Amino acid sequence: MPARVAHPESIVETDWVAEHGSGSGVRLVEVDVDTLAYDQGHVPGAVGWNWTTQLNDTLRRDILDKDQMRKLLGESGIDRSTTVILYGDNNNWFATYAFWQMRMFGHESLKIMNGGRQKWIAEGRPTTTEAPSYPARTYDVGEPDTSIRATRDYVLNVASTPNNVGLVDVRAPAEFSGELLAPANLPQEGSQRGGHIPGAANIPWLSAVNEADGTFKSVEELREIYGGKGITPDTETIAYCRIGERSSHTWFVLTQILGYGKVRNYDGSWTEYGSIVGAPIER
Repeated sequence: MPARVAHPESIVETDWVAEHGSGSGVRLVEVDVDTLAYDQGHVPGAVGWNWTTQLNDTLRRDILDKDQMRKLLGESGIDRSTTVILYGDNNNWFATYAFWQMRMFGHESLKIMNGGRQKWIAEGRPTTTEAPSYPARTYDVGEPDTSIRATRDYVLNVASTPNNVGLVDVRAPAEFSGELLAPANLPQEGSQRGGHIPGAANIPWLSAVNEADGTFKSVEELREIYGGKGITPDTETIAYCRIGERSSHTWFVLTQILGYGKVRNYDGSWTEYGSIVGAPIER
């Protein structure tokens, strides 16, 4: 019998979305790397969030604070009782980034649509260019659970002292080695130096999904992928990439699929770490 996903309530298939996505207590949200993709067609009823302006503070380089999260969710017609289905392009990079931030602020009923935008379209399912409008709701935001976030000082301490914390660099091998500062298709900017945090295991985020349709690999396959590189559930793990969205995908895999109990996403990631004066780096 195949091993069970640790939190099956956190993943839904496209069939489920097609049948239940328009329910009164459900809100579909698309979050794409390509911020123009939503306007070109999306799942009917889905609202669109722009990761550059709505999931990041536009002045400070930081994630949303309480007031910003309250505003975003309330204006999207979401309250504490809403079941939020998140999906997007690039196998759900920024969908998991939104999931991670919402979970930090205590939203419980969250789900990722397995395979994301590409799978929905590949299956010939309907899309629309019409953006829905929902009545605003009042969202009661609690204090953030910072135990699932790693900050610069926290990571510097891990990188500089003996400990059992597992570091996962989810970038491509060329980024890990320092050959590139960013994915090959992007401008090579954002940090001052290339390389990786000392002791990090390079497990690219892409290794967690099936090539054919972008869905998550089986629990058995994922256990082998991460356990084989020394990333096990008995110790704390920190995932990082360049700006925190690819590592949120790995955070989701480790916490929601494999059930690891203590995983942090370092959203500052290499853009921050690779520019810290005096920070230890390996190549």
